[in-house]
Amino acid sequence: MVSIIVPVYNAASYISKTIQMVGAQTYKDWELILVDDASTDGSADLIEKLIAAQGKRIKLIRKKVNGGPAAARNAGIGASSGRYIAFLDADDIWKPEKLEKQVAFMEKTGCAFSFHSYEFGDEEANPTGKIVHAPKKLTYRKALSRTVIFTTTVMFDTEKIDIEMIHMSQVPSEDTATWWRILKSGFVAYGMDENLAIYRRPKKSLSSNKLVAIQRIWFLYRNIADLSVPEALFYFGGWAVRATLRRI
Repeated sequence: MVSIIVPVYNAASYISKTIQMVGAQTYKDWELILVDDASTDGSADLIEKLIAAQGKRIKLIRKKVNGGPAAARNAGIGASSGRYIAFLDADDIWKPEKLEKQVAFMEKTGCAFSFHSYEFGDEEANPTGKIVHAPKKLTYRKALSRTVIFTTTVMFDTEKIDIEMIHMSQVPSEDTATWWRILKSGFVAYGMDENLAIYRRPKKSLSSNKLVAIQRIWFLYRNIADLSVPEALFYFGGWAVRATLRRI
């Protein structure tokens, strides 16, 4: 079974479609765990109505205090019962065959950690034609110079990786920090070069986004990867080139 973890914060405009999208997956052995992170827009009440109409494979965890996506995902992981853990953000899109193809890929390769290609979408999740291709394999050192692993594409096999390793730390870019920690321990991430998801990109200031991204990657280099300044600058150069090309 695949346990699908979705952090929910003020996602009332998306969550109904998210639940329908999971229900439309061609792979049917799943549970959906929605963790409401103290939303103020009625997301949790809407989810409860949808659960009442669609069955018990959907679980809702209500958090009383907003703790951010890392804490929300960790709560979902703690409540999971599936062999496989998959992450999905409430505003992103999975193609119907995503779970079926990724589980088959993991069974074929025997990997513990997989991810796949994805496509950028606009604020309505309309595909833009810009696809980020997943490399066949990603080691720790290679991962330092490319943030190519998109959370909504990740799946873990908990029979091969300790579930405690999947829990995320409360740091900026908690997802990337988690992938690095896992890869640094010796695991290799296996990439499936097939576009099975759309990353919705809301309208925000591009200059502001770039500044935040730079601050976060530098924090990760110095505080998570424990790189020296020269090492951090070396990997930052590779990251900057790839990040720019990915968005052109």
